[in-house]
Amino acid sequence: MTQPTASHFINGEYVEDTNGAPIDVIYPATGAIIARVYSATSDIIEHAVNSALNAQKAWARLSGTERGRVLQRAAIIMRERNRELSVLETYDTGKPMSETLYVDATSAADALEYFGGLAGSITGEHIPLSEGNWAYTRREALGLCVGIGAWNYPTQIACWKGAPALACGNAMIFKPSETTPLCALKVAEILVEAGLPAGLYNVIQGLGDVGAALVSDPRVDKVSLTGSVPTGRKVYAAAASQMKHVTMELGGKSPLVIFDDADLENSVSGAILANFYSTGQVCSNGTRVFVQKGILDAFLKRLTERLDLAVIGDPQDESTNFGPMVSERQLDIVLSYIEKGKAEGARLVTGGNRIAGVGYYVQPTVFADVTDDMSIAREEVFGPLMSVLSFENEDEVIGRANATEFGLAAGVFTADLSRAHRMVDALDAGTCFINSYNDAPVEVPFGGVKMSGVGRENSKAAILHYSQLKSVFVRMGDMESPF
Repeated sequence: MTQPTASHFINGEYVEDTNGAPIDVIYPATGAIIARVYSATSDIIEHAVNSALNAQKAWARLSGTERGRVLQRAAIIMRERNRELSVLETYDTGKPMSETLYVDATSAADALEYFGGLAGSITGEHIPLSEGNWAYTRREALGLCVGIGAWNYPTQIACWKGAPALACGNAMIFKPSETTPLCALKVAEILVEAGLPAGLYNVIQGLGDVGAALVSDPRVDKVSLTGSVPTGRKVYAAAASQMKHVTMELGGKSPLVIFDDADLENSVSGAILANFYSTGQVCSNGTRVFVQKGILDAFLKRLTERLDLAVIGDPQDESTNFGPMVSERQLDIVLSYIEKGKAEGARLVTGGNRIAGVGYYVQPTVFADVTDDMSIAREEVFGPLMSVLSFENEDEVIGRANATEFGLAAGVFTADLSRAHRMVDALDAGTCFINSYNDAPVEVPFGGVKMSGVGRENSKAAILHYSQLKSVFVRMGDMESPF
């Protein structure tokens, strides 16, 4: 594994400042410290902001096609180094190589390629008016964007935010999660190698205080956060106080509704992907699984059989398909929710225990007989804990599925496509799935409603959130005035 060589990447090069607070990088599979980075000092933050501001205006003056070429070259480099980047992602997060080889750097490269291709098409419109007058609009860069990442997809999130920002002509300072700080540094390194001018994509490390310093800096024009609702509230309020543009991709407690006419095997596959992929550490996960009573017993039986096939072990072994939690803290949170599930009367179907030995492993866990008022049905766990709830009919399940402050995602499995479309029409969620779950192609907008966020990532919609519209009125004749 080729590790980054310093804590920060600023103005096209690695930068170290050991005056910042040390942050140990812990490999979740063993609990061993594999690296140490240092939180950004005020000098580091100032260096990053000034470097970004100095580089941004010249970058914005390039054509979109010229900017896009750089992003597409970076995508090619990223794909060529997929294995190396996947190894680093696995050390950073603990996710198995069987996932990271196919999802993480590859989806980051998809974002770079997609927005690189889109950059040249970022245009305004011509608006004909009466008396020969006309107007035009132009999409312009916002300026300096700040990206604040979550710990579950460090490479992907660094590009989901960076690619559209750069395509629109902005500069970006990206602060990864302190839990998984390494991967974004490699993204910055690759972008510069691909020809990105120095200073346009800087990565600095730190805890919440560094994020707060960036968000409150008046020179920052846009903030994009992936994180929890409590963090989102704070960041959104701080950004709003200075009228900054924001994208908030926050948490969820998403419903997955399985009707009794659905294909059982596909439904179980969807529920597994919606709860246990990445050891359950996915914001859009469908952790409230509503199963119609007619197939409830068959669903639980087949689910338990399939979970017995999970290969739990060394994430570097490509046969492993279920890895550890990202940290001891997150493991403890999951174990506490398992105890709450038991205490509040849910029936433990399978799992429920920490796995003995080194690392932060917990069994894939399923509770049945879950009611809507239980903690495990209301609160985001962010771990491999599935709550199975039964329902009778369509109207009932819509009301129960929507009875949450969250609205990130929702899914429905049914053979009746008319019902499927009725359901997604009625569900309060920004990202929905029919007979599938957790697909996230870059061509499709991703984001939530209610407390799950503001704005959208990916697709052409992201361009709207990383640019601003300027209107220009052109008078072709003489100008009249009342005096």
